[in-house]
Amino acid sequence: MEIDFPEYKLSCELRGHEDDVRGICVCDNAGIASSSRDRTVRFWPADASGKYKGGSSSKILLGHTSFVGPLAWIPPSEEFPKGGLVSGGMDTMVLVWDLRTGEKVQTLRGHKQQVSGLVLDDGDIVSSSVDCTLKRWRNGKSIESWEAHSAAVQAVVKLPSGELVTGSSDTTLKLWRGETCIHTFTGHTDTVRGLAVMPDFGILSSSHDGSIRLWALTGQVLMELVGHTSLVYSVDSHASGLVVSGSEDCSAKIWKDGACVQSIDHPGCVWDAKFLVNGDLVTACSDGVIRVWTTHEDRITDPVELESYFSVLSAYKGSRKTVGGLKLEDLPGLEALKTPGTSDGQTKIVREGDNGVAYAWNAKEYKWDKIGEVVDGPNDGLKHPMLDGVEYDYVFDVDIGDGEPIRKLPYNRSDNPYSAADKWLLDQNLPLSYRQQIVDFILENTGQKRFNFDSSFRDPFTGASAYVPGETSNRNDMPSKPAFKHIPKRGMLVFDVAQFDGILKKISEFNNALHSDPEQKQLSLSDLEVARLSAVVKILKDTSHYHSSSFADVDVDLLLKLVNVWSLSMIFPVIDMLRMMVLHPDGADKLVKHVDGNGTLVVMIKKVTASPAIPANILTSLRLLVNLFKDSRFHQWLLYNRIEILDAFSSCSTSSNKNVQLAHSTLILNYSVMLIEKKDEEGQSQVLSAALEVAELENIDLDSKFRALVAIGSLMLEGSVKKVAVDFDVESVAKAARTSKEAKVAEVAEDIVSLAR
Repeated sequence: MEIDFPEYKLSCELRGHEDDVRGICVCDNAGIASSSRDRTVRFWPADASGKYKGGSSSKILLGHTSFVGPLAWIPPSEEFPKGGLVSGGMDTMVLVWDLRTGEKVQTLRGHKQQVSGLVLDDGDIVSSSVDCTLKRWRNGKSIESWEAHSAAVQAVVKLPSGELVTGSSDTTLKLWRGETCIHTFTGHTDTVRGLAVMPDFGILSSSHDGSIRLWALTGQVLMELVGHTSLVYSVDSHASGLVVSGSEDCSAKIWKDGACVQSIDHPGCVWDAKFLVNGDLVTACSDGVIRVWTTHEDRITDPVELESYFSVLSAYKGSRKTVGGLKLEDLPGLEALKTPGTSDGQTKIVREGDNGVAYAWNAKEYKWDKIGEVVDGPNDGLKHPMLDGVEYDYVFDVDIGDGEPIRKLPYNRSDNPYSAADKWLLDQNLPLSYRQQIVDFILENTGQKRFNFDSSFRDPFTGASAYVPGETSNRNDMPSKPAFKHIPKRGMLVFDVAQFDGILKKISEFNNALHSDPEQKQLSLSDLEVARLSAVVKILKDTSHYHSSSFADVDVDLLLKLVNVWSLSMIFPVIDMLRMMVLHPDGADKLVKHVDGNGTLVVMIKKVTASPAIPANILTSLRLLVNLFKDSRFHQWLLYNRIEILDAFSSCSTSSNKNVQLAHSTLILNYSVMLIEKKDEEGQSQVLSAALEVAELENIDLDSKFRALVAIGSLMLEGSVKKVAVDFDVESVAKAARTSKEAKVAEVAEDIVSLAR
């Protein structure tokens, strides 16, 4: 699909911050406000024509004692003739500023942890915090406060209708009318970090799961934008329909009609990105620079500045680029080939331009023979950070404040955060009074929602159990609940890729065979029905318009009729089309009526699993069932028919078809997630048994085994069947899997062994 789109180019750079720029606030046409890790807020005024110029001076607002995050604009009024700003920081404070004087006029104290979001609501200020609460402030005082989520609240926005929407580390969004939650949006699989209103459509959310979603206010996902390769921190929309997102992957991406039309690379993480009223774009980068981007030729910076930027960008990419796991900038140049090798076949990698090239020593001819360019393997870009030569899941920068230098805090997800905090504080010779702050910091930045204190802990100096603020003194009944890398599973998996042209071709092939057979000609499709199926495929292909496209009732009726009347050998492409229709909002609307109203799908399951079963039918049916989990309206049907569904497909784990194995394991995993949520202990026991059968098989696809193990671990960790699993000797199954050469299989198996003890 071609999209006519003029590219954004650099307009100017605004320099002044001494550390990461964390937030951007567009102050109508008056200017731009920015917040930074350097503890300051800056206001950058626009010139008379609404432009910004590099080298412009900014108004510096000093008052925060730690890094500053969210900002909100107060339009000019009698109280604030030049407008004002509201800022929130790591120091838990909300500050109100008068831009006329540059002075702080209010300090709002009440949050217990970092302030993460701000919005103005009819003169009130509403703030969100990592302490899980929302607070409403009026005339400098807190008038309302309520717990909004079970984990850190990361963002808050106000809808044109007046309601508030919040995003959280618990992976959900919530719609609020006053202090009442009127809807919870589920679908993201990791922290919801950013929110924005998209007028006439709904809410945009960005997530640590790497995606951006557009939601209707009913909770329906209208569109999912996928393209970032790391955490997505921010999202914004413009009246033109464009969407922008900023990410840890060092890019700001521009989206139009569901497609990424431009990716703007940066020399650092993009913490925030916002549209100006005129359509220009502002980005906040970890290199401390604010950049304005434009599509208007008269606002593009001069060629010298552009060249300078590309040089900085190239140097940054070069410093990060690896070849064969080695940093490109650390490789020797071609001069290294002047030194003879020490043995025949010795290899050496040298830097040639922006590439690493391997050479082998040819002892016979006494020269280096070129082997070829070295590239990273598929997982090389996912290597974990290192500190002092040791690899960790995370290495955080910790700002202690008081003029102290930034310190490095290493952490693995399998670590006990309290133990990790204690060890680090001792290593850094810091007071143990910082302990709870460090634990909270770890939990927030790793997306962990809950952690029960390990009662076995003893203070290294006194030998006593540690004090945790807000907890009672009797802690003996609180078992340790460590953090795990792969469990518990959040959200449902789906099979959302299809070869639509192949599906239509196969249906057409079967239809022609029926049409040419006098005895079965009455089962063939009419020209009108063939055209309807082509129209269905056209709708399914155009994912960018899922929010507005729809099917006719006859489309679903036609597909279900074919499943019922065509022979077993012909129905698999029809089932595959139904599988994709479930993922379309209107398709799900149409299909749910048939699921609730009759036994169409139950009949289909019995039909495709009857012996002798056809693998293609089994595969497409399993994938259809897996996709039903994405829409909660199918959950009651899936619960009601759980026993029949799992029994009907129980032999799939021993199928010779790896795709069937994976689809079966995914069905089990999705059931485990749903049954944990429903607190259905009987159902959890059945799914646990099915997952164990898969996990203990030796000759099974590793991805299938991994998903079965994740189901087992999740059921043990958050379900009600840990004792049942132990009785089933889950530890033996996990110990066997722990020897797997596949890292993720071994990791989740290790987690299960820990849980079983």
